[in-house]
Amino acid sequence: MICGPGMPLKISRGVPRKKTSKVLHKACVGIVWYCVVVFGEFYHRILLYGFIGMLMRHHWLLVGACGWVLLILIFISKFINFSIRMPDDYVGRTVFGWAMPADRRIILHSAQQPDKAASEPYTVSSVYPSILEPKDWQSVNEKRLELLSTVCRNSSFWNITHSTLHRFVLDRIFVCDKHKILFCQTPKVGNTQWKKVLIFLNGKFSKVETIPENLVHDHERNGLPRLSSMTDTEINRRLNSYFKFFIVRDPFERLISAFKDKFVKNPRFEPWYKHDIAPAIIRKYRKRHSDDAESVGLRFEDFVRYLGDGPGRHHLDRQFGDHVIHWLTYTDLCAPCDISYNVVGHHETLEHDAPYILKSAGIANLVSYPNIPPGITHYNRTKVENYFTGIGKRDVRHLYALYQGDFSLFGYPRPDFLLD
Repeated sequence: MICGPGMPLKISRGVPRKKTSKVLHKACVGIVWYCVVVFGEFYHRILLYGFIGMLMRHHWLLVGACGWVLLILIFISKFINFSIRMPDDYVGRTVFGWAMPADRRIILHSAQQPDKAASEPYTVSSVYPSILEPKDWQSVNEKRLELLSTVCRNSSFWNITHSTLHRFVLDRIFVCDKHKILFCQTPKVGNTQWKKVLIFLNGKFSKVETIPENLVHDHERNGLPRLSSMTDTEINRRLNSYFKFFIVRDPFERLISAFKDKFVKNPRFEPWYKHDIAPAIIRKYRKRHSDDAESVGLRFEDFVRYLGDGPGRHHLDRQFGDHVIHWLTYTDLCAPCDISYNVVGHHETLEHDAPYILKSAGIANLVSYPNIPPGITHYNRTKVENYFTGIGKRDVRHLYALYQGDFSLFGYPRPDFLLD
């Protein structure tokens, strides 16, 4: 792992590099070529007529050149977002664009390189025990961390498991200084309850059950500072010394949960998912359009095709902004190969993992995790099969390619029943 206890972190600052799109490349080539032609003619006429005479007779050449350049820049601005609000990628990786101020970027430098010995074909098996026979949970967590470390060092997965540690990741990490805890938020895995635990530990409420849900998600009022709000020195100290954990879930089941929550039920009344994001995805990715296509709503098939499109969806993601965090990969959210987490919990075994996490963090005698209805967190293969029914194998394979790192890092079996 790159960041470990006692290991100094080097911090560099700078503006993230942006990928140059094909549209911008072609436009720039056109501008350069046109300028060469125009100024070639300009120079020829200087020689032929003299500088003053040329300006008198042919100033329209310069005016025309400036006009064309302005029109071309206006045209390409429709395709390129020049705002620093959302850089295009994580310094060279083909992922999403994110809100990160241009004046701050934190990068962990390490001598660690891809382990060629770990680059052989790698078969991943589940590393969470039977729900019915929980064994030594400390041993279970050690196996999970060992698998995580092995996959992180595997050069075959390097590009899909490593992320630059910059502000977007730090925004996901909540801090409890009182008990020296860092919690990285991964949507659709029961984060609301964990944030309630941290809010309770900060002393604002006497019971976890009395904390209103609307306060939990109000980051201006819930009293939970984010790691991104601190100085570089403070960030380094906490990353090196605090107890750090996050929760994962089967990637496809998590994706289904995000789709249902945001585009079907929408219990928190977030209208932009149905009114802005869904129509944009439908217009670009629905194969058969009809007059009432948008009124029918987003289908899971449209959602899968959008996610599996790779570079093709980046223009939409820049429009959607931070709303897309609900279907981002764990690498993009928490940088698990670049931060040494103490515990990785699994949603499928949360009723056993939660008490172990509280004990490991030294707070088991102070707070209990809210009650979990029996079986509610268990993996539901039938549900997954039903949602993917009718979706082409090619689209499913593109989707799996996006989340392959998540499957591999955390021991989730490859969904052969959907891919083959």
